[in-house]
Amino acid sequence: MENPGIGNVKATKSKPCLPMSDKQAQNGQAWWVYLLRCADNSLYCGITNRLESRLRQHNGDTKGGARYTQARRPCELVYKEMVENRQLALKREYAIKQLSKSNKEVLVLQYKSTKTSI
Repeated sequence: MENPGIGNVKATKSKPCLPMSDKQAQNGQAWWVYLLRCADNSLYCGITNRLESRLRQHNGDTKGGARYTQARRPCELVYKEMVENRQLALKREYAIKQLSKSNKEVLVLQYKSTKTSI
């Protein structure tokens, strides 16, 4: 699957992920690139191999989380993308962080529309 490129940011090409069970994804065998919408309407981009646990950290339910989100709670997951490995996750995170906020919002809207149409 090719990741959408927006604006002047070139899309990263990744090898298709092997089919992965939900259990494998929960056990940290998949990497996720995600966007959170913070209480001040800003967007935070990050990567993790344990998405649910990381979201709890960002919202202060467990220890950890980024300083950025600590001051902007609560945070809501608005975009997620599974990638094959950490290296690809870092590349995709970098590409997303280079987008303008309006282009990140387009990414979020595209994600919402595919999520609801399935």
